[in-house]
Amino acid sequence: MGIRLSDARYEEIKRIVVDMFVEHGISCVPISAFEIAYKMGITVIPYSAFPPNKRLLLLKKSMDGFSVELVTGEWRIYYNDGIENYGRVNNTIMHEIGHIVLDHSEESELAEAEVRFFAKYALVPPPLVRKLGITNYVQIMAAFDVSIEAERNALNYYKKWMAYGGEHYSDYEIALLNQFDTVSA
Repeated sequence: MGIRLSDARYEEIKRIVVDMFVEHGISCVPISAFEIAYKMGITVIPYSAFPPNKRLLLLKKSMDGFSVELVTGEWRIYYNDGIENYGRVNNTIMHEIGHIVLDHSEESELAEAEVRFFAKYALVPPPLVRKLGITNYVQIMAAFDVSIEAERNALNYYKKWMAYGGEHYSDYEIALLNQFDTVSA
């Protein structure tokens, strides 16, 4: 099952995601992790940019992708562009952005739990699901261009969010809706 974050940490991560959207002018769906990385000044490099022997080393490190901070303070995200599912690749990039934004300095079960939630919330925010009138997996996949696994997780999370007060927006959810004010069904 893994680590469950505290309710306060979930709220903090959601607020961080919305602040990131506002700061970098992200205002349309599907939400592109590539666009966010670009606007944050993060260099995103596909594994295919390297010769085959180097690609094998990258794949050994991660089948999906990883991030590295250079001594100059610049961040780079390397990702496996051999994965043909855009939703999965986009999730990988958002996952790595989560590590950077949440200032993770080492790998841990807690850090992974935080970035899994960060990416899930950033790619399919429940207030936008509600605003778009989405009611099923197919609609989530069509609107947000996520993988099958992500669409199921997003819909399940949306249902929980609605069950626990989703119709009463927090201040950061109102800011999110204002940021995406031109998005409609």
